[in-house]
Amino acid sequence: MIKYIKEDIQTIHAKDPAARNTIEVLVAYPGLWALWGHRISHYLWNHHLKLIARWLSTVTRFLTGIEIHPGAKIGRRFFIDHGMGVVIGETTEIGDDCTLYHGVTLGGTSLNEGKRHPTLGNNVIIGAGAKILGPITLGDNAKVGSNSVVTKAVPENSTAVGIPARVIKKDTITAEITNKLFTAYGVENDTPDPAATAINLLLDHIQSLDNSLKNICKELEAQNIQICTKVPNLQQKELDDLEAFSQSSKDQS
Repeated sequence: MIKYIKEDIQTIHAKDPAARNTIEVLVAYPGLWALWGHRISHYLWNHHLKLIARWLSTVTRFLTGIEIHPGAKIGRRFFIDHGMGVVIGETTEIGDDCTLYHGVTLGGTSLNEGKRHPTLGNNVIIGAGAKILGPITLGDNAKVGSNSVVTKAVPENSTAVGIPARVIKKDTITAEITNKLFTAYGVENDTPDPAATAINLLLDHIQSLDNSLKNICKELEAQNIQICTKVPNLQQKELDDLEAFSQSSKDQS
């Protein structure tokens, strides 16, 4: 038991630069209180003291703003940062070294008994406000960006963002290296913005079509065929604004 307590405290120090000392971790991290409360309630749940387990989980939710059903299975070195609004359902299974931020829901989509909540592999990071719904699996080292809604499985070593979430990046680094890294909120500096990427693709496509149309019109005019309508030219300021927006979107992606 002492070993796990020390491990939990060390995990917070490793993943949160705001944690300055052990006393601060013990008195100012509700995610830690929720985890320890869950371990007790989960023990009671497994020993057929379900009513007491539910009562204890309710008290913990009142104190921390974090709701973890006592039936949920949680691995080692689990970290809930900030914590307020986190909901973890009854049949959820969470591997080792996982991180959840505030507002995350690991919820079910069915009223049937049995497995109805997500399964998280090892070293999974779920960004703030994300919703993982249904009996789906997020593979080892998967990341989910903030406010995403995930209803389908996410492969290992992948990043998913958006509503509904789509896999936008598959990391090629080895699991050994990945386990030594930590990405806050489930996103990295080079995580692409799907909207910005789509806009850039559309702009490139329009420019390609415009150039093709100009070449066609030149060929027709050379044969004295006048059917092309002159396209209004953009003002220089408009072009500069468009280029600046495009460059800014590329930098963010």
